[in-house]
Formats: sequence, C-alpha cells, structure tokens
Amino acid sequence: MTSKHDAATVKTGRRLNKAKDPRASGDDELLAVTELPFETEQLRKELQQYLDQKVDFPEGLSLRLGAIRWGVYAFFDYDAEPIYVGQTKEMLGTRIRRHLTNQRTDAVAMHVLDPFEVRSIAVWPLPQFEGRPRSDAEAIAHLNALEYAVFHDLLKKSEFQAVLNEKDPPPPTLPVVIPAEIFGLIVPEAVSLLRDHPDLRIARRGATLARLAQVISERKVQKGLRRTLLAQARRLESLAKKRYDHALDAPSDDDGVV
Repeated sequence: MTSKHDAATVKTGRRLNKAKDPRASGDDELLAVTELPFETEQLRKELQQYLDQKVDFPEGLSLRLGAIRWGVYAFFDYDAEPIYVGQTKEMLGTRIRRHLTNQRTDAVAMHVLDPFEVRSIAVWPLPQFEGRPRSDAEAIAHLNALEYAVFHDLLKKSEFQAVLNEKDPPPPTLPVVIPAEIFGLIVPEAVSLLRDHPDLRIARRGATLARLAQVISERKVQKGLRRTLLAQARRLESLAKKRYDHALDAPSDDDGVV
C-alpha cells in the first residue's frame, strides 16, 4: 500500500521537504561549480598580475617578470619577516607558482614553508643571462652568489636572524652587488581580512610546526631541518607573546557556564 508521502515522492522524483530542510543547501548547481574558491581565485589573480608585469632593465631589455629564467626570490609573512629564500634557472614564474599555487616543492611538502603565511614577494632577476642554457657555468656562479648575498642580507634584517630554509646557500665564488628588488603584495585586502587575524596565524603556525615535528620524528633528517623547526618555534612564540602582551581582558565563551 502506497502512502501519501510515497506517492508524492514518486510524482516529483524527490522528497518534497528537501528544499525546506535547513541542513541542506537545496542548490544542486552549487555542487557543480567550476570556479575556484574565493580566496584561491583572488590569490592566483594577484600573483598572476605580479608575474605578468613588464620590467625595464639597464641592459636595454624589457621582460615579463615571470618569464625571466635566472633569478633569486624571497617570501615574506604578514609581519614583513623574510621566511624563505630561493633561486631558479627555469623561470621565476614557474618556480614561484610551484611553491604557492601548485604546492609541489620539497619546502612545502616537508612543511618547511606554509604558502598561507606568504603575503609578499621580492625578486632579484639576472636578465643579463637570458638565453643562456641552464648548465652555463658563469650564470650559475652569479646565481649562487646572488642567492648567498640576498640570503645573508635578509638574515640581518630578520627579527630572528633566521629564515625557514633547511639549507644555506653555498659560499660564493665571485663577488656580486645585489640589484634592486622587484617587490609585490600578492594577498589582496579582501583575503588579508580573512587571514591576518593573529589568532588564526598562531593556530596555523602551530599546526605547521606540529606537522614539521612529525616529519622529523618519522625519518632521518639533516640538522638544518631541526634548525628550521627551532626557527618556526621561535616565530610561534614571538607571535603568541605579542598577542598576549596586547590582549585585553574580556569575557570568555565559558564565563557563566556551570
């Protein structure tokens, strides 16, 4: 025997109260959405604009920043602290995207670098070596020397005299002058409002620290990764202390609970 409810279900092809159920969105189109989430879309847009900018160099070259093959880059957090320094000879845009959008680098996989923490980027290109093969000894020597110079310059400017790199750049074999940096914010204001709250940053940094500690506990690692763990712990302690020092007494969610 068919009930009225079953008959209604057969007639409409679905339960009549589905759209009225507050636990369901009732919007099947939302489940078929092809757009990226808001934060991801906005971050990719800002990064693309940064990498697409044309840069004029003294050598008479005008190049798209992301297409430059040889160069050094650095990531900075919401306190303008340097957190990671790297180099590339495959194209700046390709390497930076691997860290921040594709998240397919060792630094991200090992929980050394958390892309969530990156608010800005600085790049030091070497346009004079455009067209050189990746095996070019002269270009490699200049690239290594520039990375070393930038790395140690940022260490001096850091509150902690540390970045999160697991390894130090090799000592240079020739002197270099650090060229002017090309700086850019890659987190738009709308996304920054969702990410820069200190409590969120403390929670995220603590989770990253825990994951890195777990990686270290499960394999043999070089001492440099333990140095990264220590640097991240100091960064977490510093942010937590600053938050505590500036926090005001206020009723908690547990006040009045018996």
